[in-house]
Amino acid sequence: MRPPASHHRPSPEGPSGPRPRAYSADLTPSWKKPKPVPEVAADPGLVVEEAGTGFCGAVIRCEAGTVTLEDRFGKHRVFPLEPRGFLLEGGVVTLVRPAAGPIRPTRTASGSVAVPGARARVARAGRIYVEGRHDAELVERVWGDDLRIEGVVVEYLEGVDDLPSIVAEFAPGPDARLGVLVDHLVPGTKEWRIAESVTSGHALVVGHPYIDIWQAVKPSSLGIAGWPTVPRGQDWKTGVCRALGWPENTGAAWQSILSRVRSYKDLEPELLGRVEELIDFVTAPA
Repeated sequence: MRPPASHHRPSPEGPSGPRPRAYSADLTPSWKKPKPVPEVAADPGLVVEEAGTGFCGAVIRCEAGTVTLEDRFGKHRVFPLEPRGFLLEGGVVTLVRPAAGPIRPTRTASGSVAVPGARARVARAGRIYVEGRHDAELVERVWGDDLRIEGVVVEYLEGVDDLPSIVAEFAPGPDARLGVLVDHLVPGTKEWRIAESVTSGHALVVGHPYIDIWQAVKPSSLGIAGWPTVPRGQDWKTGVCRALGWPENTGAAWQSILSRVRSYKDLEPELLGRVEELIDFVTAPA
């Protein structure tokens, strides 16, 4: 007699026995899977909101696995580059590291919008004078890009005593304005009286309250608690070096200070306002 028919369908045989049935590793139903979101390169200047904390800021740095944002108050926070981790114009996005290549700054050191490839303008007849080489180097470091685009040349004075003869020789006029920045300009002093004597509709003299331009650099940018008080009668720069435990080489000390200045954020507002005022004055239309 024939054996009874089996009620089970035989499994396919493989070389080593029954072949297992293949299943997808992802058992999540398709209707439950999150919709894909766009990937956006974390280019400097891109403004996004971190989804978890609500921190909103501009991208200033993107490194392996992290992005640094700066909010409108200058506060920095570092976040991981996680999927769906940020909001861009209200929509969820995944930030990714930008493709390798040269990254051009979106702002100049003074905070102005950068103009890539802009050529320096032919020098204006107008000039800005500052009191001392260190002042000129600091102005160049922060405002150099802006001044080249505007065609403004910065020169330095050896002292305020020479200012009347310099102004007379320059002969300021509607098409050749003259701006001057003076250290430690205090009402009632000799320097103040000289500044008043040469100020006119086409010549503007402004000053900052600091004994020396060094003090216009924020102590926090240099990693010090504050600028020390130097007793009267001592050379101020040498006294500062001595009080801070720096080598008493003022030239080397200044180069170290200058190297810490990366943008206008490293300078005190009292200097920023005066320099911007002079640039506006010299570049104003006739």
